[in-house]
Amino acid sequence: MRRLIVCGLVAAVTAIAAPAAFGSNYIVLYKGQTIQGDAGSTIQKAGGTLVYAYPQIGVAIASSTNPSFRDNLLKNSSISNAAATDAYATQLPDTESRASSSADNGPPSGDLPSSPATDSDSLSPLQWDMRQIHTPEAHAITGGSPAVLAGDIDTGIDFNHPDLKQNIDVADSANCTSGAPVPGLAAQDDNGHGTHTAGTIAAASNGFGIVGVAPNVHIAAIKAGNAAGFFFPEAVVCSFMWAATHHVDVTNNSYFADPFLFNCHNDPVQQAIWAAESRAILYAEQNGVTVVAAAGNESEDLAHPTTDATSPDNGTPITRSVTNACVVIPVEVPGVIGVSADGNARQTDSQGNPIGGYLKSFYSNVGVGVIQLVAPGGDSVFGRTPEAVNGRVLSTWPPNTPCTRSVHETSSDPNEPTVVYCYLQGTSMASPHVAGVAALIVSQFGNLNSPQNGKMRPDQVKAFLDQTADPQPCPTFLPPTYESFFGVGTESGQFYACQGGPGYNSWYGNGQVNALSAVTHSP
Repeated sequence: MRRLIVCGLVAAVTAIAAPAAFGSNYIVLYKGQTIQGDAGSTIQKAGGTLVYAYPQIGVAIASSTNPSFRDNLLKNSSISNAAATDAYATQLPDTESRASSSADNGPPSGDLPSSPATDSDSLSPLQWDMRQIHTPEAHAITGGSPAVLAGDIDTGIDFNHPDLKQNIDVADSANCTSGAPVPGLAAQDDNGHGTHTAGTIAAASNGFGIVGVAPNVHIAAIKAGNAAGFFFPEAVVCSFMWAATHHVDVTNNSYFADPFLFNCHNDPVQQAIWAAESRAILYAEQNGVTVVAAAGNESEDLAHPTTDATSPDNGTPITRSVTNACVVIPVEVPGVIGVSADGNARQTDSQGNPIGGYLKSFYSNVGVGVIQLVAPGGDSVFGRTPEAVNGRVLSTWPPNTPCTRSVHETSSDPNEPTVVYCYLQGTSMASPHVAGVAALIVSQFGNLNSPQNGKMRPDQVKAFLDQTADPQPCPTFLPPTYESFFGVGTESGQFYACQGGPGYNSWYGNGQVNALSAVTHSP
């Protein structure tokens, strides 16, 4: 059982606990990253049914009720590994208070259509997060290009939300929860989480509600999370393959995947799922998709993990020791831009005088080599300020999904006459800020005539983000209870101090993302 804290309500959620060898979906991993022979026939002979094949990466999704299915598959010399997935899955929770590469060729030619945007919508005054990363100033230069497509790999999007629908690309949206893509409106959000992250990326500048980081870009809903908020491995593989084959420029990933918080390479089940998902992510990157991911909300050091106390998520977690051989997916896959969270509170000295940068959110994971950037995710304990009254991030929300801290607007749209916005906090909220800035970079500097790797190579986008971030030094003073209680790791029970200098450190990476600097960058 895993405790998910969403919208201020603590809900005990038990993962679907089908026995691992009965009535399961399976990840089937082929050798050599190619599917040899007839996958359907091979899987059928082993006692299963082919759900979908991804020959580009040598992965198939299968289902079976045969208890010997995995053993039968492994007798085939072309198959490297297989693992059941139905028993487990986890979602990156939106944490509430525990008390309640370089671009060596310079910028591309930049021939994408683009226009400025304004930040004078009715709820813009509540968007402290956007002002903190200078999006209003960036929007005076560009609000992004409609030729740029952001893919939100999440629980779907509310297709009728009046602040989103003008920017949603329905044709390039898909529901991947089964492991096989179902295009279009099947990606409707039945949870809320995906609508929130989508709004931060691309809510329209239309006079009411909020304004996203990239209000002129298009966004595709790539639904990997189900109504309960669980992300199964086959859905993650499907989502990245969809992004890779549908001209998606940037994906946001506000979740962690797989049965386990930490996936260990020397475990046969975990290794199969880790390898399949890594192949899909790397394939997307090779096809021009910049991948941005949330670091997670456990206050742990991902670069030096020691304990996993919550896996597997099937109601009987077993505390186990973990090492650097164990990673969190997708944030620790090579090329992925890992994002930690901060709030609106500035670092201070012991007398309360503001110094340095912003204070990392108490819940945010950290790690040298894992964290590339920090962005506003909110902090309801230490981040309450006159500008951020409850410390959380406001974004779009489906009207029929509960939200404890909501704001309502009236609309003339008959499909959604009451428009809802919700306050949440988490690295889930930080990551889409960076994804949005990445979309602005592609809009400003991308090239429609690029022969491969999309409109702008992911390593170029990453370099622009890194080089234009505002450095955040390690704090010299922490508020009372930050180090002793709120900032303690949920898995290890340890507090992980900031390591490094102002140019790069374990809490903030290269610094806080800066939208204005990013769109005016000249390497």
